[in-house]
Amino acid sequence: MKNALLLLPGLLACAVAQANDALTLPDTIVTASRIEQPREAALAANTVFDRDDIERLQARSVPELLRRVPGVQLNSNGGVLSYFVRGGNTAQTLVLVDGQRIASATTGGARLDYLNIDNIERVEVVRGPRSAVYGADAIGGVIQIFTRQGQAGMQPTIRLGVGSNNTFDRSVDISGGNEKSRFILGATLNETEGFDLTEDNLGNDRDNDGQRTKSYFARFDHTFNEDWSAGLSVNDQSGKSEFDDAYEFNPANPENQFRVRGYAGYLQGQLSSNWRSRLELGSSEDRNKTVGSRFNDGQITTERHSASWLNYIDLSADQQLNVGADWQRDKLDATNGYTKDRRENIGLFAQHSWTGERISTELGVRHDDNQHFGEHDTWNAALSIPSGDSQQWIVSYATAFRAPTFNDLYAPPGWGGNPDLDPERSRTFELQWRADLLDSQWEASLYRTDVKDLIVWDSSTFQMNNVDEARINGLELAVNTDLMGWASRTSVSFIDPRDRQTGKTLQLRAKRTLTSDLDRQFGDFGVGATWALFSERFANAANSSTLAGYGTLDLRANWQATASTRLDLKVSNVLDRDYHLGTYQRATGPWPAPSIDYNYKEQGRAALLSVTWTPQL
Repeated sequence: MKNALLLLPGLLACAVAQANDALTLPDTIVTASRIEQPREAALAANTVFDRDDIERLQARSVPELLRRVPGVQLNSNGGVLSYFVRGGNTAQTLVLVDGQRIASATTGGARLDYLNIDNIERVEVVRGPRSAVYGADAIGGVIQIFTRQGQAGMQPTIRLGVGSNNTFDRSVDISGGNEKSRFILGATLNETEGFDLTEDNLGNDRDNDGQRTKSYFARFDHTFNEDWSAGLSVNDQSGKSEFDDAYEFNPANPENQFRVRGYAGYLQGQLSSNWRSRLELGSSEDRNKTVGSRFNDGQITTERHSASWLNYIDLSADQQLNVGADWQRDKLDATNGYTKDRRENIGLFAQHSWTGERISTELGVRHDDNQHFGEHDTWNAALSIPSGDSQQWIVSYATAFRAPTFNDLYAPPGWGGNPDLDPERSRTFELQWRADLLDSQWEASLYRTDVKDLIVWDSSTFQMNNVDEARINGLELAVNTDLMGWASRTSVSFIDPRDRQTGKTLQLRAKRTLTSDLDRQFGDFGVGATWALFSERFANAANSSTLAGYGTLDLRANWQATASTRLDLKVSNVLDRDYHLGTYQRATGPWPAPSIDYNYKEQGRAALLSVTWTPQL
């Protein structure tokens, strides 16, 4: 695989577009500066998927999209999702849905695999720190999901899917409206029997681990006049996800009963000829109840209420100022007692951008005041220099921080809570290159991130402490082009994430990754393929064991049978490769018997056939 990665630059260099229908990329982005702007004007490295991408790639979850983003890696340790953006931990990446934070205030992670893909219009990923505009947790980057909006007229959609592992997908929605008011209403029910996540075939762990998710969504947008508009949305997912707790003597079949819910509303308008303003209100809930586990039965619910006031001011034809304020309150309700169950945060930020004849600049600063860990300041600066008519160089520096979670600060005795923790802090240097060459779009990013005061379990004090430091060096490459009529999107990443104290590589991070999508439409019929390669990873912090590298090939096809009926077929892991993303230990007998290391299994070959009906009314 290493040789295959080394061949990539040569393969990309030979890519010459020869087709008339080029792959068109989304031309705007919101997440980079919290205001809609052209992608070429956003100085942060970014990747965007719109609804056309979701349908073309036949993605059935947000993680399926994210695995294609350079610098992003996913891990499913026994069915528990984690994600690493530029080598950062899961809690070091900010996740938003329609501008609202959805990560659990206890674990710091967002269950992206629970989100309903049928209600997603767009996914934006900003790679690199953005704490200067968002505050806490945006060290590795920001993932923002935008829900679907209604369309004028009246359009129902029904989708049915059936696949391997007794998988059944069902969704229905209807959108409609006129020039001023638009709405969408929908519901889904997705079920799968799953597969056995563990490989030891002992006890109740030999059963399949399935998942059942039901969701409903609604959104209403209204335009009062050419200057003012408002909207409301609700997005609710609930269900159960089975797992193995890798304990031979547990007679139960453990499962997580979950609910991820969010409400969002906005009012935006033109206050003057050069001043746009937007007010956002939101509420989210993350609830998880563990049933049947020997170690962790109980329920934890976190609620978050938030408000933001965003202002975009045109100072002149080439200068803009983005100013805003954020308020957030987190509340915890848990079966096990935490020492504190709520906290508030207030943040103020300002970001100035200037576009000159030869260079462009961006300078942002933010101040956060948290009820428990105190005040924190972050800033970022970027300079863009064009090279000819088709190339651009961007150099940037940014600081960021991660706020300690409720688990870090207030977990019950024996669980590691430490109320004296400081936030994790980072600084990042980055050099980007962007170009339109050979009828293709090219991007490259070279970066270094230093993280201090990492929050980890300290065995000497039996609690969480700020004891570690990390250094992450990385290189990302991406190209989008047409190859003799085939739309191609390829990305490759090289990363070296290390613990500064021990010199060890951070666990579960592959140093080399490659993903490539290839699609072509032949009239009403289309075909596509995705090839992915990942190098080996260390399974533990001591770097004493490894998980082998692997590669997968996915194939897909679609047929627009009639004007209102579309058939999709996707076969994942066509070559049925065995690969592993996590490990666990199983005791050979009652304590203090020794343990044996095993690997969690991942999905083998699987197929999904679906039909989408959109009758014309």
